[in-house]
Amino acid sequence: MWQTYLVECYWPGVTEESLTQLVRSSQPGDVAWLESILVPEDEIVLCLFEGPSEEAVRESSRRSGLPSERVTRSVRIRTNERSTS
Repeated sequence: MWQTYLVECYWPGVTEESLTQLVRSSQPGDVAWLESILVPEDEIVLCLFEGPSEEAVRESSRRSGLPSERVTRSVRIRTNERSTS
């Protein structure tokens, strides 16, 4: 059963462009990269993955070049999206 994992990254010098390039160049594998949040002032990236295990997410992050500091199981709770009308 797949679960959701939060990957925390301290990434000195990270930019929106470098993160976008990494996400686009990452190869599909045994985990799904759902989304990322960049906090440029703190040089931190938070990524949400789905995968079969913490180790699978950690290995996928390593292979993609994502400088992950911590991988933890998480619970994703979605809110209602705002209407644009």
